[in-house]
Amino acid sequence: MRLGIFSDIHANLEAFSAVLEAYRTEAIDIYYCLGDTVGYGGSPNECADLVRETAKKTILGNHDAAVSGRMDYSYYYEAARHALDAHASMLSEKNMAWLKSLPYEEKLDDINVLLCHGSPVRLEEFEYIFAPEQARECLAIWDKIGHITLIGHSHLCKVFALSSGGTVEELPAVDFDLANDKKYIVSVGSVGQPRDFDNRASFTVYDTARKRFEFKRIEYDIELAADKVLRARLERNFAHRLFIGV
Repeated sequence: MRLGIFSDIHANLEAFSAVLEAYRTEAIDIYYCLGDTVGYGGSPNECADLVRETAKKTILGNHDAAVSGRMDYSYYYEAARHALDAHASMLSEKNMAWLKSLPYEEKLDDINVLLCHGSPVRLEEFEYIFAPEQARECLAIWDKIGHITLIGHSHLCKVFALSSGGTVEELPAVDFDLANDKKYIVSVGSVGQPRDFDNRASFTVYDTARKRFEFKRIEYDIELAADKVLRARLERNFAHRLFIGV
């Protein structure tokens, strides 16, 4: 079975549309979204509609939680709060109800995969996993995490290999085959707002039969996506950063 896993669309319809088109050549059986459908971008409803239509299961992201009233975001910086408030006012009743229903995690027991938005250690706190030290915390929940645990949130592509003996190694974020004696924490990058200085939309594929994980990138119409941010009267930097991938 081939899984299409994507995350952090952030209301960027142009990026998400390009990703879905690229997936057409990947023979995907099931799609999963790891959260943050909304926030930052100019097309929250359109993206929510497409995710609901495409993904078998979607995980709650921190921006989804904020927009749907499931977390306190008063400590976010002003421009981010403004975007979240704007998206809350724009979303349809169906899309708002959908955000309110999303789970913090999903365990696919039959294929030994765990899906969550941030670190699986303290799900409701949406903590980042940027480095081996943060991935090392997952050793304490060894029996809970999957053979591969897939996360978003950081907008970066990252791979960490964990061993039951307590070692954690960061691997290059390139296509790889899973070893039977290790567990993996993989950050899948961002569809709508990459932050690794590569402005192409990020998406991934996991082949459960071959136990092979693949990273993908695709170009999209950044100018149109940026223009929608500006026309929605959101922070101008949300538009500008799309061009440089940060």
